[in-house]
Order: sequence, then structure tokens, then C-alpha cells
Amino acid sequence: VQLLESGGGSVQTGGSLTLACAASGSPNSRACMAWFRHAPGKDREGVTHINAHGTTDYADSVRGRFTISQDNAKNTLYLEMNNLKPEVSDMYYCAARNSWYCTFAPQIYNYWGQETQVTVSS
Repeated sequence: VQLLESGGGSVQTGGSLTLACAASGSPNSRACMAWFRHAPGKDREGVTHINAHGTTDYADSVRGRFTISQDNAKNTLYLEMNNLKPEVSDMYYCAARNSWYCTFAPQIYNYWGQETQVTVSS
């Protein structure tokens, strides 16, 4: 499984960005997919996840402002980020695991993409 993120960038407070994660490999290998954020010196933090059944969950800090979705025909995971605030500036990663059971624990994920930077200026 290979994961390739795109869509990061710089926006002002209140702006929007959509991240994409193009996936390859067997769908069974990515039955759960997630977005994580990572700041230097801190542990990776789960932002949101979605499983093969379409069940989603969000971190409280982004609930109502971020939306995770997946286009199975395109093998692509998305993260729509609205009403962005400077405190969400971070490196963002997509991740996949070969089980439909999702959590925010990074250690359970089998595959990781490269980072994409999100910067929100005030």
C-alpha cells in the first residue's frame, strides 16, 4: 500500500483547504483510513478516521469544521478543512490499516504517507 498526500498549503484564519491522499494496493489493506497531525516534539495526534463502512469519527478540536470522505472509484481519501485556525498548523499525514476497526492510536496503522504541511496565519 502506498499513500500519497497532496493539497497542503498556507491560508489565512477562516480559510479552507482540502487534503487528498491517493492510495494504492488492496482495499482490504486500507479498510480503515485516517488523518493525523504532527507537530515537532509532539506525538502524532489523530484528527479523523473513516472505515470501509463509512463510519467516521473526529477529534473534538476539529469536529464540525473538518470532514473526512473517500472516493472509492478514485482510491482517494480527502480531508476538507474549513474555518481554519492557526492552532491547526501542522504536518498532516494519512494512514491506513488492514482492519475496519479504527481508532486514534497511531501505532495500530500499518501504512503511512509522507507529510503535507498546513499553515494557517492569523
